[in-house]
Amino acid sequence: MTDERQLYNSVAPLRNVAALVALVDRVSTRALGLPGMACFYGPSGFGKSTAAVYAENRFQAFQVQVKSAWSKKKFCEAVLGEMAVRPARSIGDMVDQISEHLAVTGAPLLIDEADHLVARKMIEIVRDIYEGSQSPVILIGEELLPQKLKEWERVHGRMLDWVAAEPGTIDDVEKLLPIYAAGVHFDRPLCEAILKHSHHSIRRISVNIAKVSERAKMMGRNEMGVGDWDVRLFFTGDAPAPRRNVA
Repeated sequence: MTDERQLYNSVAPLRNVAALVALVDRVSTRALGLPGMACFYGPSGFGKSTAAVYAENRFQAFQVQVKSAWSKKKFCEAVLGEMAVRPARSIGDMVDQISEHLAVTGAPLLIDEADHLVARKMIEIVRDIYEGSQSPVILIGEELLPQKLKEWERVHGRMLDWVAAEPGTIDDVEKLLPIYAAGVHFDRPLCEAILKHSHHSIRRISVNIAKVSERAKMMGRNEMGVGDWDVRLFFTGDAPAPRRNVA
């Protein structure tokens, strides 16, 4: 079994985990003169952040998850915090610190929730970091992130590749079972029902596996079939219908 098939901090080697690992490896081993930025994008719930955790461990990368309220200063401080480097006083000096540390270590920089950087018009600071280090920089965000980046040609033009996170598969369901339903066997029809009612969202698949597993433990069972579960109890992500006659 290869390193890619191992578990890091209970992260299963799902399809999107493998896709991000392949992307980071491709950017890290690119030929001289090729751009060193890339984008991993897809809808919420497809397991992008989970894949980032795996890739962080796999490549000894630095990773930050951007918050919507962050300023340029806070972003730089967060990256330097991951690097265990004491931040300088000015933003310009902090950008230089980050670039120098990446250049020395050769480690990739993974930036999750990168949409916030675009929304707050901070994405150019990432280009500055890349230009100063030439280390791999991977932007991770929502489905429309590639379109949003079109407005920033100097960033858009430095992309080596764009990789879309894919919907969950039955294989992903089976790989998540040991994590969220340890000791409980699910039959194939139940796994297929979980995939269908979760709308192929990795997050919802995980939630539904845990729900069925909890039910199995309450029943004192170590096996569950599709006939043992009411599909109406699956978490689908749909908003609950309004209640009536609520005092």
